[in-house]
Amino acid sequence: MESPPPITDEQRRWFAEELQRAKLDAMKELAYGASHEINNPLANIALRAQTMLKREDDADKRKALEAMHRAAMRAHEMISDLMLFARPPKLERQPIDLAQVAETVVEELAPRAEELAIEVRVSKVSAPVSADPDQLAVALRAVVENSFDALGQGGEVAIESEGVNGDAYLRVHDNGPGVPEAIRPHVFDPFFSGREAGRGLGFGLPKCWRIVTDHGGDVRLDSGPAGGVTVTIRLPAVADDHA
Repeated sequence: MESPPPITDEQRRWFAEELQRAKLDAMKELAYGASHEINNPLANIALRAQTMLKREDDADKRKALEAMHRAAMRAHEMISDLMLFARPPKLERQPIDLAQVAETVVEELAPRAEELAIEVRVSKVSAPVSADPDQLAVALRAVVENSFDALGQGGEVAIESEGVNGDAYLRVHDNGPGVPEAIRPHVFDPFFSGREAGRGLGFGLPKCWRIVTDHGGDVRLDSGPAGGVTVTIRLPAVADDHA
């Protein structure tokens, strides 16, 4: 019996694309189902917890109600993240500067950074693009929060922007645990958590990937053997006089 012919690179690419398409279709079905069947009960739980908090004076009970409210809101946020894949929002493009997006996100996350004793540094190098500022802020916030989660307590996060050869870049570097080489190809896969690798990846990086690719850009993750992670977002730049 003759052995089957070897699989070609083109066939591998086709299979990978079909697998990714099937995964996204499955996620869409899950997102629509979760949105219809779970969001309303979650909203009721969050509302009841808030209402009870207003009338509760006992410290232990207040703590339990606050935890209940946070959990309900976190579950709602996870469903919203799923819906980002099922029904991406229409992009409202306008001339913006990635440096300004970075500053805005850092200001928003400053209280959490202070709570975790994490030093956040941001460059102010201009990098103009035509993009949806709100969606890009969501993408960058997801990456920075992933760094916060990896660092835990203490550590450093550096955010840099620059324009090079017609492209604009945002880089987020942290000195937390690295990502093993075997895990790196999966970090933007929403079906892969990475928690067994010692650095939980969650849904933040896939969310960033979705938004950036919708803008016509790409995103990659680099990690050295000594630890630390750098996530690089690349977007098509616009001329400075459009910024």
